[in-house]
Formats: sequence, structure tokens, C-alpha cells
Amino acid sequence: MAKRKPEETPPAAAWMATFSDLMNLLLCFFVLLFSMSTVDAEKFEAMAESFSQTFSIFSGGASAIGDGMLISNGMSQLNELDQYINSTGKAPEVEAENPENIDKIEQEKLKKSEELAEKISEALEEDNLQDVVDVTFNSQYVQLALKGALLFDSGSDQLKEESLPVVSKVAVILERYAESTIEIEGHTDNVPIHNSRFGNNNELSSFRALAVFDYLIENTSLQPSMIKHSGRGEYVPVADNATPEGRAKNRRVEIKIYHTLSS
Repeated sequence: MAKRKPEETPPAAAWMATFSDLMNLLLCFFVLLFSMSTVDAEKFEAMAESFSQTFSIFSGGASAIGDGMLISNGMSQLNELDQYINSTGKAPEVEAENPENIDKIEQEKLKKSEELAEKISEALEEDNLQDVVDVTFNSQYVQLALKGALLFDSGSDQLKEESLPVVSKVAVILERYAESTIEIEGHTDNVPIHNSRFGNNNELSSFRALAVFDYLIENTSLQPSMIKHSGRGEYVPVADNATPEGRAKNRRVEIKIYHTLSS
């Protein structure tokens, strides 16, 4: 008896596959619509603001510069294009500083220094230090100049015992009025020095500035991070080194008190 062949399943119609794909797409589309209909308005606005700042989306959802679509007004709008380009294109150009603004800032700095100098001068007069501490100022700082002969013996970097009351009163003034950086500079005359401790005037001036710095750190509440010290040697004279009086003026320690407007 001959074997019976199994019946073959007829292939599905081609339109069913297309229909199935269409149904899947419609399902995804309606799920997307449903998710958008329940979006948190505050979160959406925050996201839109973030995109606006980052990608230069025009305010109000505008799509052009000026009064309409960019292309509708032709090439005339290209003249205004630069002001809308930020980090997504070229970096914005820094406008040249106005000389009038610079002068105004310098005047404000100078006024700030003058006010600070007046306060410090009054404090020095109260302590009877006006004859041993010279006060000058510019737009960046107020400077106190202490005579080297008052602070140190010749060729030494150790503060003299009789100078400590003066340095102590100056330290109190610094605590009271210093709001920014304090810079201590040591200066000498041009007479060469060479002894067992110092090989030249640069070393001597540096250690004298350091001596004042150490005193301030040990005896005040000033922050070490706001105090700098340096030795300038004989290279910044304020008087003629040809005379004993001039050399005496050049041997000094300067304390520069920068104010909050200083650059």
C-alpha cells in the first residue's frame, strides 16, 4: 500500500506581513503620543531652557534673526548673524576695553587707597609713629616704609630689641586694616657687604624681610597665605647712594598693603 504524502501548509498571504508591521508601528506611535500627553510641564521647561543656553535656540522659539525666517529676508540678515553665534560656533569676541572705563576704575582704586592711607596715618599718629614710618600710596596699595637703622644693626637681620614696640604697633595696624595681600620688601644701599652670614646685599635684604615676616606670623592673627616677602637688594633706591643721608633712606623695609580692588 502506497504511503500517503503529508499535506503541505499553504504559505501566508504577503499582505499579512505588511499588515503586521503596520500594526506594530501604529502601536508605537500611540504609545509615544500617550507618553507626551503626560509630560511634566516644569521638567519640560527646564529641559528647553537648558537647550536654549547650550545650543543657541532663539528666544520664543523663533527660527530666524529679526522678523521672519532667515532665508525669507535674504542676505541682509547675515550682518546680524555674529551676535547670535556662541559656543556652538566661533567663540564670542571680547570687546576692546573702553579707555574711559579704565580711567574710572583707576580712579576708584586710587580713592580706595587714599581712604586706607588716611586711616593708617591717623592710627600711626595715635601711636606717635608718624616720624618713623612713612606712608605713601598708589592705585594698588598703601605702603609703609620703616627705616633700616631703626630695625636692624649694620649687617644684621635680627630685629633690634628697641624696635619691637614699633613693629608690634605696626602689626596691630595691619591686623586692623589689611583686607588682602601684604607684601614685605627688604632694601639696602649699594655698599658691598660680605661677612660670615651674608655674601651680598641681596641675601641681607631677603633675610631682613623674612625677619619681619616671621614676627608677624608669630605675634599676630594674620594668615601666612596672605603675606609675601622678598629681598630687593640695592636695586630700588629712593635716594642718592652718594651721600650718607641717601644711603640711610635706602636701607629700609617696605610693607605694601593691597586693598580689595587691587588687580
